[in-house]
Amino acid sequence: LTFKVKQLKKLRKPNGSFLRVQGAEKPILDMQKQSTSKPSKCLPGGLLRMMLCSLLFISFVTFIIFSSSVSYPQLILTSTSNNSHVQIVLPYSLHNQISHLQTQLGVLLEQLHSESSQSKEVTKFSDQLLSIAISLDKLADSLSGFYSNAPAGGNETSNVDEDLSEPEEVEDGGEPLQGKVFNSAELHNYTSPKPNSLSGRKNFLGLEAVYPSIGLHCAGMASNVDRFMTYKINGMCPDDWDMAQKLIASGCEPLPRRRCFSRTPPHYSKPLPVDSSLWTQPNDVNILWNHYRCRDYNCLVSNETIDRRGFFKCADCFDLSKRGWEVPSNESVSAEFTIDEVLRLKPGEIRIGLDFSPTTGTFAAIMREKNVTIASATLNLGAPFNEVIVLRGLLPLYISIGSRLPFFDNTLDIVHSTLFLDGWIGMELLQFVLFDWDRILRPKGLLWVDRFFCKKEDVKLYLDEFTRLGYRRLLWRVVPKTDRLGDELFFFAVLSVVQCLFFFFCFTFKP
Repeated sequence: LTFKVKQLKKLRKPNGSFLRVQGAEKPILDMQKQSTSKPSKCLPGGLLRMMLCSLLFISFVTFIIFSSSVSYPQLILTSTSNNSHVQIVLPYSLHNQISHLQTQLGVLLEQLHSESSQSKEVTKFSDQLLSIAISLDKLADSLSGFYSNAPAGGNETSNVDEDLSEPEEVEDGGEPLQGKVFNSAELHNYTSPKPNSLSGRKNFLGLEAVYPSIGLHCAGMASNVDRFMTYKINGMCPDDWDMAQKLIASGCEPLPRRRCFSRTPPHYSKPLPVDSSLWTQPNDVNILWNHYRCRDYNCLVSNETIDRRGFFKCADCFDLSKRGWEVPSNESVSAEFTIDEVLRLKPGEIRIGLDFSPTTGTFAAIMREKNVTIASATLNLGAPFNEVIVLRGLLPLYISIGSRLPFFDNTLDIVHSTLFLDGWIGMELLQFVLFDWDRILRPKGLLWVDRFFCKKEDVKLYLDEFTRLGYRRLLWRVVPKTDRLGDELFFFAVLSVVQCLFFFFCFTFKP
């Protein structure tokens, strides 16, 4: 049975006290005694008193409203008919709210203490405020044993039940498991609302508090998220980026932030200047190799290590001597377009864009030489893709295929993708991806689909999805994929976004 905070009054005994955990009885707070010993209303008269009374009243009303309007699944009451066993578990976020009120009262008392006025009314109001502060302290002390996941002792390490399993906890077709509860106190600290320093005042975002975010599917991988949030606050983060990437790829994105220092290569050397870093092999000491099969860069490019590199999606992408997209190809054999061929379609208009591919930044490097800025979106798929991108002086975007792109609408000139979207992707996911790309592309921007391949029997289904966008075909080729048994096709296209003046017109008269 789940209770809201305000429903705790139903657990009051006839003598005014509350029931304690495991059936033990201890008076928590006798509100009647407090209300009769001191008058609770503010005294009339005086601007200072009215301001202080108003602030205090608003603080308590805010606390009551917050407590009554938020449903806490961790606040549980269980009872048995034999021994009247009652168990109360309060959410740890309630502790944060009480602590915030205690801080506010402390500030008010300090301001009253520093007031030069010696009037009896101010003195009496100060006594009343002190009485309320003492009552709140008693409440906080009495409820201290009822909170779930309170931080342990003074080591400031989040308390979780370690689970060394891989993040494969999603069942029933990938839907997040119901009833999962995060055990990490640090995770509760992160997700609880963060009020502004000036209570009741809105920040530049128009909010009175910031609400940190966490991915929906994290609930289906609770034990691994708890493990991810187990660390020494202000200490060194665990060496667990590989587990974090598995969580991201499984839909737990965004991951919660952490309050620890990321690990760095112990002998990191100064990066090269931009004019020479684009095509220079990175220094081994600038990469942490702990979670890769290869332990140096030569392993990533040597023909002798092809079977044990740990990655397969782009066999030559770590070989920086192979540029690509520069030599015109035979249309009957290859579907590749050159970068110059594409840029000539919109001379002087292509300035910024996105490359969503398993890449080390080669496409972005060539485009940079042509004064086009490209962000390269990829995960570390068995090798240091992101590290190499940044060591080349380019911009990496560490994001999974399931995430909404972090760009505003109608902002990019070009979106390019190669060796990423192909026959593995389902139609529904492809639709979400394509419409997200459409969202960030400006009117008359370019969508460059590079080396998309699939089975011959599926090619019409995929081509229909691209055609359904209603973009204008600028370049379009479909050729056989020769490195297989002849049952696959390559599809390459450069499409231009249509500028819609009227919604009906765009869908009725597609170019």
